Amino acid sequence: MTSAAAHPPTASYRLQLQPGFTLRDAARAVPYLAALGVSHLHLSPLLEAVPGSTHGYDTVDHSRISEQLGGEAALRALADEAHRHELRLIADVVPNHMALPVPEQLNQPLWQVLRDGPDSRYATWFDIDWTAQPGPFDAPGRGRLLLPLLGDRIGAVRDQLVVDGEVLRYHDHAFPLRPGTAHLPLPDLLDRQWYRLAWWRLASSELNYRRFFAINDLIAVRVEVPEVFRATHEVLLRLHGEGVLDGFRVDHPDGLADPRGYLRRLAEATGGAYTVVEKILIGDERLPADWPCAGTTGYDALRRIDGVLTDHAGAERLVAAYQRDVADRTTAAEAALRGRAELTVPDGELAAEVDRLLRLVRRIGAADSAVADHPRPALRDALCTLLTEHPVYRPYVVPGEEPPPEAVAHLAGGAEGTADRLLRDLALGRLGRSPEKDEFCRRFAQTTSAVAAKGVEDTAFYRWNALVSLNEVGGDPGRPGLGPGAFHRWCADQERDRPTGMTVLSTHDTKRSADARARLAVLAELPDAWAAECAAWTAAAGPCPDRNTAWLLWQTLVAAWPIDEERLVQVVLKSAREAKLRTSWTAPDETFERLLTAYARGALANAGLCPRIAGFVQLLAPYARSNTLASALLHLTVPGVPDLYQGSEEPLHTLVDPDNRAPVDLGALAVRLTDSAADRGADLVREKLHLTTTALHLRRDVPLGPYRPLEATGRTAAHLLAFFRGPRVITAVTRLPYGLQRAGGWGETVLELPEGRWTDELTGRHYEAGPLPVSWLLERHPVALLTEGR
Repeated sequence: MTSAAAHPPTASYRLQLQPGFTLRDAARAVPYLAALGVSHLHLSPLLEAVPGSTHGYDTVDHSRISEQLGGEAALRALADEAHRHELRLIADVVPNHMALPVPEQLNQPLWQVLRDGPDSRYATWFDIDWTAQPGPFDAPGRGRLLLPLLGDRIGAVRDQLVVDGEVLRYHDHAFPLRPGTAHLPLPDLLDRQWYRLAWWRLASSELNYRRFFAINDLIAVRVEVPEVFRATHEVLLRLHGEGVLDGFRVDHPDGLADPRGYLRRLAEATGGAYTVVEKILIGDERLPADWPCAGTTGYDALRRIDGVLTDHAGAERLVAAYQRDVADRTTAAEAALRGRAELTVPDGELAAEVDRLLRLVRRIGAADSAVADHPRPALRDALCTLLTEHPVYRPYVVPGEEPPPEAVAHLAGGAEGTADRLLRDLALGRLGRSPEKDEFCRRFAQTTSAVAAKGVEDTAFYRWNALVSLNEVGGDPGRPGLGPGAFHRWCADQERDRPTGMTVLSTHDTKRSADARARLAVLAELPDAWAAECAAWTAAAGPCPDRNTAWLLWQTLVAAWPIDEERLVQVVLKSAREAKLRTSWTAPDETFERLLTAYARGALANAGLCPRIAGFVQLLAPYARSNTLASALLHLTVPGVPDLYQGSEEPLHTLVDPDNRAPVDLGALAVRLTDSAADRGADLVREKLHLTTTALHLRRDVPLGPYRPLEATGRTAAHLLAFFRGPRVITAVTRLPYGLQRAGGWGETVLELPEGRWTDELTGRHYEAGPLPVSWLLERHPVALLTEGR
């Protein structure tokens, strides 16, 4: 592993820039963020995006900093203000894709490809299979780009197409006309363009450009081409060279043809700037050791921190109750497998990607008789099986290199027909080199990541609702909970392998914020009581149109209470559409959605039910408080660089986007920060803010040392998770607080403090070396941050 930059962050703070929160707003927040204790501001994408974008991942222009956000002048002003407060900037980089925007001329490189076709100087920018569509009437062998944007079949909407000078318009869409064709009658004009306008439903089966997952309006960029890398990174690299930007967060590296090669090029161009990658690791998977970056963006840490605060046995009982109630014995793993499989069938969302791989196999067979003559149905079945059963996001095979052992293991097993063996060997790069074989190797890996993300995160995790706090990016709801021993081992591995990788609890992509999940984790400690409560709520509200969605609805109310109707309806409808069981984005069942909306609104309007919900949330409150503070302190003190999501220094109970991407009032947070020290125990808001700023300042002032577990002794010792960070810092947190109370509290459980005089930074209380009763240590807070000699 290449070392990170010489001065990695001690902690970063993610700001979600958008027209409602610009670079100028960020500059005004700098004094507060410096006082909070972070060392770096982590900025969402900076380059020009689709007008009104609230996330910035839909880039339209790599040549300038977004004018919607204030432009380059505002970025430089933010950097100057940050530097005055000894803060630095990390920028989010989006190398995989650009927007296919409306109107289309917003993306000028794509506009020129639409006008000039494969002869455009920008044709190498975009990942287009020109051979998959017949070309214009006068050049049928050269291909063209399918644009599935029409609201109906072209014959039904042709009268809505209007020629306006050198532009073809369709409602808000605008397409360039191939030079010399504007005078032609409309049918002839359409036949001579380098693009084919088509009904939007053809995207899944006929699309011939690579997308971001299954999002048609995000077209993939071939950043592996050197000139494309230079053009798309020129502005960000210049700003890094000038000291405006100090580090980078790389979005979706799994979509790239060669993630390692990309990171090497980025490291070379920046002199080894601090860089982290949004790599989702599944199970015990580790980041490839030869990737030159500091580590991941931290979803692997989220899973471990949540896991050690979740009761395994209780979660299993909750799963059993859920399966009985919805009359479905499907496991989480089976739901994930089904979600993956549905994408690759002939009418699935990723059928076009499967067909592109099959076209490559046919071309390989045409050039190499040794691998020819496999029936197409057998190849499709084998390919779909490989894509469906691949256990992680993608294999990291580089053509011409020996495949890594983990890639071989992940592609082992399954059926053993000749088609299966052929495709596995092609995916592993074992059948020699050719342009087509190399492309298959790379493209198979890119496709597995899309299948994993869409099939699991965006399908199965909306279907399997036993305990929805488990359904986060990279999560494994089939294996709920994590023992302290496994947690300590992960921390040791993190410290050894990627000590400056990011750790997170909440992001712009989490389906539920950390504090929402902290509440839900309590449900695993009282599964029978929760199942009974669900039954009572259902009796009060009446039968839900869908029992599975009812589990989601009730947990959403717990997670985000108090919640208004619009937020609740938005998340319930989005979840039902993503699940694709009773309704979907592409085939909405309006009757079901009306019933579901009415049910959700009715639950909040039920005068008898709402007090009961509020009462149950209040019952959970002391245990949720414990989980909130425990997860926050673990996040801030385990190995790695904690990345705080905007607003999460206080309790934050947000749901899936767009709910979690709204601007945060940092001015109000700044006001509360000034009085948190004096009023630190008044409520959970001030308590969490005080814990956060205390731990951040400790990280900034005293570099945390080696990680070492610290075991308590006594009857309830399993409820304490403690560890050293060097010889003079100890973290101690309560885990499974409801079970602790049922066990009678801490009793005689003690923690042995080493030699010295220890101070709890959260309370100011002092302790001498020797056995310390945990009941005394955690008398005021369910967590402690001890230092010696400060």
